[in-house]
Amino acid sequence: MPTSETAVIDRGLLVIGDAVTDVVALHGSPVMSGTDTAADIVLRPGGSGANTAAWAAHLGADARLLARLGYDSSDWHTAELVKTGVRTHVRVDPEHPTAVVIAMVDKSGERSMLTNRGAGSLISESDWDPSLLDGVARLHLSGYVFFAGPGLRLARLAMADAAAAGVAISIDPASTGPLREFGVERFIRESAPAGLIIPNLDEALLLSGASTAERAAVLLSERYGTAVVKLGAEGALTAVDGAVVASFAGVPAEVVDSTGAGDAFAAGFLTAILQDVSEEAALEAGCRAGAACVAQVGGRPRYGLDLNRLYPIHTD
Repeated sequence: MPTSETAVIDRGLLVIGDAVTDVVALHGSPVMSGTDTAADIVLRPGGSGANTAAWAAHLGADARLLARLGYDSSDWHTAELVKTGVRTHVRVDPEHPTAVVIAMVDKSGERSMLTNRGAGSLISESDWDPSLLDGVARLHLSGYVFFAGPGLRLARLAMADAAAAGVAISIDPASTGPLREFGVERFIRESAPAGLIIPNLDEALLLSGASTAERAAVLLSERYGTAVVKLGAEGALTAVDGAVVASFAGVPAEVVDSTGAGDAFAAGFLTAILQDVSEEAALEAGCRAGAACVAQVGGRPRYGLDLNRLYPIHTD
């Protein structure tokens, strides 16, 4: 069951994405080659798709996750998702481990990552069933799904079925490195069925070719309909059909670890728009979730965390 006091929303959110074992190392001094660097190291469940689903469930959404786990840690990952209220649709790969990310976090909270996508890179159309859309109002895809052939075919199929069923589609572009390797125009073309894209600033500038957040949001909204650009501590802004329509200045927070902050923002924003709130209120909900995320280690909500008490939301 969700840990938030918010009532469960009766329109579902289906997330397709990755579940990852995060090894988070917080180091106060620069990592030196060829020697030891002292660090606090923790193991956390993570993954962009799984983080988004977990935060959405925590915030009251009927959140479901389609993912592929590995033979080594599937029981742990599934249990952690269920604890946050996520309805899991996962397949366990008998030959590959669950994806692993080693996140090295410096004293500013910024992170560098080493990634092995493991079983996550093998999610495919064979994992899909149109019945997964039953009761779903929005399909949300992590951009990481697009970056391997089987996942790309899954994304095409899921988006086609969602469009045919009248289910809204949104995309999180994932990361600038894989986007460049995949191809910017190719990504935009493949994700065209989506009516909403939620990039961070670097991703927005890369995808749009713009030099400012506002211009990037405008250009991306002309392609997708709606673009929400995440600006970290500076908040976020929304453009619709070629015009900026809302912005939010952000929520002050002590940054401990930025892992999962963008995923938490997406969850807060998507959960809010499922409640038909204003654009400004949806941005605020996203920023509140992101602020709660960066104030802790790891990309998932803590059990018992109540965002409504930490950061009261304004719905007017």
